[in-house]
Amino acid sequence: MKLLELSNINQYYGGSHILRDVSIEAEMGKVTVLLGRNGVGKTTLLKSLMGLVPIRSGTINLNGVPIQNISTDQRARAGIGFVPQGREIFNRLTVEENLAMGLASKPASTAIPAELFELFPVLKQMLHRKGGDLSGGQQQQLAIARALASSPKLLVLDEPTEGIQPSIIKDIGRVIKMLANRGDMGILLCEQYYDFAEELADYYVVMDRGEVVAKGPGSEMVEKGIRQIVAI
Repeated sequence: MKLLELSNINQYYGGSHILRDVSIEAEMGKVTVLLGRNGVGKTTLLKSLMGLVPIRSGTINLNGVPIQNISTDQRARAGIGFVPQGREIFNRLTVEENLAMGLASKPASTAIPAELFELFPVLKQMLHRKGGDLSGGQQQQLAIARALASSPKLLVLDEPTEGIQPSIIKDIGRVIKMLANRGDMGILLCEQYYDFAEELADYYVVMDRGEVVAKGPGSEMVEKGIRQIVAI
């Protein structure tokens, strides 16, 4: 059984058909990368997965259970951790308070997992600093840590390298590999930075004009000329 199965997803904005029978899967312990140029529907697909925009038709299964008709917060409680494009941390809250927001579905006495500070040591150093005072790269690390606080089964990342300095991109890549290799989480990574995606991909999916135009094992990305397809 796949961890995540999106089947024949259709979505419209007004009269525009944005997603056209899109089907993708994600496995436990694997990184599935979603590629495509700007405006092809990638972010809309992730918002549809999270229930932030309604789908017209299709099914979304998490661990074999349909979730397309439940609310966004229920999807989070079911085991999806979402890191949106632009990070969307709370600028006026401290790092500690931002991380605590990731525990909203847990009992009030639940402590922030110590593992988050092992993955992102800089956050422990800046625990009492306001989120808005962090650099873009540090905010991205905070956004990922906040999503991980609830111990999700599926981690969904929308453009995590956007506007981030190279050293932190490497740190984020290291964490993604570590999480996948642990085997208790699947990762769906939407990414513009091709080299980063290729390095991490166990599987790839390419979208264009709201449709899936290519998919396969990450090991075949070079052979199949995926860099050129994404650049067209």
